[in-house]
Amino acid sequence: MNILILGASGLVGGNALTFLGQQPGYAVRGTHFTYATATTHYFNTADLDDPANAAALADFTPDVVVHCGALTFVDYCESHPDESYQKTVDSTRHALALAGRYGAKMVYISTDYVFDGQQGPYREDAPTNPVCVYGHHKLEAEQLVQASGLPHLILRITNVYGTEERGKNFVARLVQQIARQEPISLKLPFDQYATPINAWDIARAIQQLLDHAKTGVYHLASTDYLNRFQLADRIVSKFGYANAELTPITTASLAQPAPRPLNAGLLAHRFLQDFPTFRFSTIDDFLTN
Repeated sequence: MNILILGASGLVGGNALTFLGQQPGYAVRGTHFTYATATTHYFNTADLDDPANAAALADFTPDVVVHCGALTFVDYCESHPDESYQKTVDSTRHALALAGRYGAKMVYISTDYVFDGQQGPYREDAPTNPVCVYGHHKLEAEQLVQASGLPHLILRITNVYGTEERGKNFVARLVQQIARQEPISLKLPFDQYATPINAWDIARAIQQLLDHAKTGVYHLASTDYLNRFQLADRIVSKFGYANAELTPITTASLAQPAPRPLNAGLLAHRFLQDFPTFRFSTIDDFLTN
């Protein structure tokens, strides 16, 4: 199975590139747009006719296109809706065109921000109702995938953490600060709940779904259900780190440009019904390894 991963220099794409590339019967190629790595090829999802795109697909015919690229800075999206639309909706439209060119299956990585955060954590059949620009654009991209006529998977995830080249994710950054013995002072909302998931588990789940020719919407989530303050406190407490000051505050007091779905998060009911022996790892697992 030939798998093309768009956005493979990021957290989810990078883990998928590494894990799937280790599996027998898989040939995997990863691309980047703005951040290059030693293992990815340049590919411009904003312009499929960019001559530089040819190298990424040389001698490679994808059976599956995994679209991980998007603009994920929620507050930036709120104040730059045109750019958000281009990098989330338009890029998905182009990824679908690419998949259609090869008759490939489309795997789209989405988010719990398609929900309003009133009654989470959410099952796959919960009604969507995004409250911010980022959420609206992710939902619109989902709808493009569903209307494409291509075989597809839509995988909703949230609060992704794990090992990545840039170490940008919240959990990895906090662990790095503790390792460097840096002072930590954070004000964190105690009313924003989510289901953190390790990017490595997402890659493992993708393999299962592809191997068994699954289609449709799946939520991927571990058993952790934490607010942002609890998440940081779990990490600090795990290492017994004394040089950290964590202050719980409300989301409203942060005055963030983009509204957040507060009681959000996901329930992986459909996935675990299909794969009952699959075990998602936890924050504690990650911190222990």
